[in-house]
Amino acid sequence: MDVKEILSKCDHTLLAQTATWDQIKSICEDGIKYATASVCIPASYVKQAKDTFGDKLTVCTVIGFPNGYSTTEAKCFETADAVKNGADEIDMVINIGWLKDKKYDLIINEINAVKDACSGKLLKVIIETCLLTNEEKIKMCEIVSASKADYIKTSTGFSTGGATKEDIALFAANVSNGLKIKAAGGIASIADAEAFISLGADRLGTSRIVKAVKALEKEGK
Repeated sequence: MDVKEILSKCDHTLLAQTATWDQIKSICEDGIKYATASVCIPASYVKQAKDTFGDKLTVCTVIGFPNGYSTTEAKCFETADAVKNGADEIDMVINIGWLKDKKYDLIINEINAVKDACSGKLLKVIIETCLLTNEEKIKMCEIVSASKADYIKTSTGFSTGGATKEDIALFAANVSNGLKIKAAGGIASIADAEAFISLGADRLGTSRIVKAVKALEKEGK
């Protein structure tokens, strides 16, 4: 697979608690240079990124992150605020406790409320696969497929594990209604990225693919 095609599917990500504006600015510049799908950054930097770079890049941010147990009202406020500040895409974390309690109506209602707060912007739903059983993952494929969301996403990258190839294959077998798939967390190499895409991932949340491409450039490849 062409490296440019892989980069076009990457949400170039920096969500570390210690992230500074200089670091955020740098990944935004890389996002533009390497034509990534978006840069995924903390909400507190969205306005500054948009004011600095405008429409040169797509800005994604995270909501209810990383634990997902904020109230629906708080998630909707975060989302509306992020969109007002210029966010083009929203990645929200579900309430995992609700899933464990089988409160499926609450989950889909929350997803739809957040999507409404997106004002037409793209919504990806993080289900944190490393904390779920296969049965729960399949149930979330059904719920997110039935919702207004655009993507189901594996992971925050802040829990006990990230994306696995098995989870992407499971998603691909169980999503419907045109729902797309984002793999995130632990995607370390171009070969990894290609494998996840071949299994059905439409987006990759990663900080490492641009670094890998830069390394190839240094080697003159």
